[in-house]
Amino acid sequence: MIVRPRPGLLKLFFVMRGSIVPRIMPQIIGFGIYAGVVVGVVKALGLDFGNYGLAPFGLLGVTLSLYLGFRNNAAYDRWWEARKLWGQLVYDMRNLSRAALALVPADSGQARPLLMEALAFCHLLRGQLRNVDATAEARTFIGAEADALAGVTNKPDTMVRRMGRRIGALKTSGAIEAMDYRILDERLASLAALEAGCERIAGTPLPFAYTLLLQRSAYIFCLLLPFGLAFSAGWATPLFTALIAYSFFGLDALSEELEDPFGTQANDLALDALCRVCEISVFEALGEAAPKMTAPERFYYS
Repeated sequence: MIVRPRPGLLKLFFVMRGSIVPRIMPQIIGFGIYAGVVVGVVKALGLDFGNYGLAPFGLLGVTLSLYLGFRNNAAYDRWWEARKLWGQLVYDMRNLSRAALALVPADSGQARPLLMEALAFCHLLRGQLRNVDATAEARTFIGAEADALAGVTNKPDTMVRRMGRRIGALKTSGAIEAMDYRILDERLASLAALEAGCERIAGTPLPFAYTLLLQRSAYIFCLLLPFGLAFSAGWATPLFTALIAYSFFGLDALSEELEDPFGTQANDLALDALCRVCEISVFEALGEAAPKMTAPERFYYS
């Protein structure tokens, strides 16, 4: 995730960190060159489309803009819902810390291991959503027991079940009452619910046919546009075509990034930083030295 102040006018056109320009630069340059070739051919052959050449592009451009706007809104909804789920995770971790330290007897020695398993859950969930191995981070909190998760398909769910068995054992031994168990179990149920919400977003992309329709329409529009502008705009046609390509393909590329909010691209969620927030909350609740907040690297939070 990019977190930076709004750039000034001089820097506005040169900011590349977090911009989608590097991704769509081939389309911008390619269509600019293509438009120049079309203008050269039109002038060489003396073709004249008159004012009729621009009429269809007005209608097609409006339609394509509506489609792109709808797709961008749908992608942003996914991104924002994912952010709310991880905000809920921070909330649940703080509630679990407070409840565990208040309800689990100190002499049982089970409150801290329970919270360490919860932190391992956070990192394992991040690893599952990003398709990376988070065993090393989980090992920091639960030690060599993290290696036992090597053959498990759903590691975060395994950690929730493990925490459930821990509080179940506390209830069976009489260390906590039935109401205390219910309060702690509700916290674990909330963790399982937000994991399922994240899996729903990660496992259900936007319909491919809809994306294909938009990309085909954008390519067709940019391929035909130089023929409509060649007579009226002349050698300025490559510039206008490149600007249109930047707008259409830029929105498409941005929507593609937001569609998968759990990735590691510049505009995806800062899951590493959010896991660190959970760590700080737990260690401060335990009265232990908490790690520092994750610092951005060139305005980028991982």
